[in-house]
Amino acid sequence: MTRSRRRTWLLRAAALPATAALLLGSACTSAEEGGSDAPTGASGPGVSDEPCPNAIDTNKGCIYLGVLSDLEGGPFAVLGQSINEAQLAFWKQVNEDGGIGDYEIDIATNTKNTSYDVQKHAAAYQQVEPNVLALAMSLGTVNTQAVLDQMDTGNLVAAAGTFWSGWQFPADDKGVMLEAGYSYCTEAVIGLDWFASVHNKPAKVASVVYKGDYGGDYAAGAKKWVDANESELVAEIETAPNAIAGSQDGPVGQIIAAAPDVVVLATGPQEMAEIVAKAAQAGYKGRFLGAGPTWNGALLKTAAAPALTALYNGTAPMQGWDGPSEGVKAARDASGGKEPANWGYLAGWALSYPIKSLLEKANAEDKLNRAGVRSLVDGLEVDYKGMLPNSTFGTEPDVTTQVATIAVPDAAAPLGMKTVVDGYKAPSLEKITYTEPCVRP
Repeated sequence: MTRSRRRTWLLRAAALPATAALLLGSACTSAEEGGSDAPTGASGPGVSDEPCPNAIDTNKGCIYLGVLSDLEGGPFAVLGQSINEAQLAFWKQVNEDGGIGDYEIDIATNTKNTSYDVQKHAAAYQQVEPNVLALAMSLGTVNTQAVLDQMDTGNLVAAAGTFWSGWQFPADDKGVMLEAGYSYCTEAVIGLDWFASVHNKPAKVASVVYKGDYGGDYAAGAKKWVDANESELVAEIETAPNAIAGSQDGPVGQIIAAAPDVVVLATGPQEMAEIVAKAAQAGYKGRFLGAGPTWNGALLKTAAAPALTALYNGTAPMQGWDGPSEGVKAARDASGGKEPANWGYLAGWALSYPIKSLLEKANAEDKLNRAGVRSLVDGLEVDYKGMLPNSTFGTEPDVTTQVATIAVPDAAAPLGMKTVVDGYKAPSLEKITYTEPCVRP
């Protein structure tokens, strides 16, 4: 539908009698009610016939997307800032390439800082919800769960800024969350399979994790791997950020006592580095394997650097900054060649592809409205341009397609991590049961 035709439609709609207006109002039903009968046309919250602020082409309308993220004051602010920086660059590139149909995309107007706090996230949701077609980012599992019922009722689709396993199951994500890549749970399985293929298969494994969706999901994955490979989980250690725990002396002591062959970690970067350095200093001879959020390249400028370089490997769901894919190259080009602060930039870029694909499909089928957009999630095919394996939404998770990039600390490499293996597939994923979330926070 062209811009002039949209205006004509709007004028005609304004003149409809009350009964017809009521029929138009019924378009605001859930996708479950509407299904293939979801309303057509570009209308409703977040769709404007007027150009975006700072529009490249003022003859195009504007689609507004929301962002709810930790941008300041929270435990993942540094990561959230990089994710947001990438998403701004991603949509700027989309707009420079002509936008989506008769529209450009704006994510800046309805961006809110949540400080990774459930109450702040819920309040920010109320502020942006009336103004957006979808959420380009909803950071945090528990934060998102707090507004998930409202998203369901309002047909508001979101990119999941979290790798909780529940987002991969329709009963838990209510069909409104667009996740990408593996889950924290399968990340642990993939990492341990790689470890066993390069080092000897570990007879004894320990986990040190934050309590909750991130750490709990990852620890559950480690347990699944241990059970599938007849190893022993000798310690399941829960910890907290140093702002709460004070230090990681407790987990270090438990590691030394249990003497595992490998310790899998799902903490923050500061806590991970302290654990690795103190355990090495205490004589621990095993190795460490960390989930994506454990890494920050700035750690190589700390006293922990020698221990990290010698004993640590990290996993990530997408290729590193040194990756050869079209998607990584596009992210590098959009950054102007400037190396980002952390891997969040790559995550922000990759997590934008599902929303872009969904909007393109909605535009092609004349369903640029909330119910229409939601109705197209099932069956949506997403091309990640090589950063991640391509995926189809609305199906049961296929663990055989979930892969990881394995990296080793290297001060000379981008983001302080050199890729060891790209796209590693774990044979143990075919041996585990993965029919529901590994943990429910």
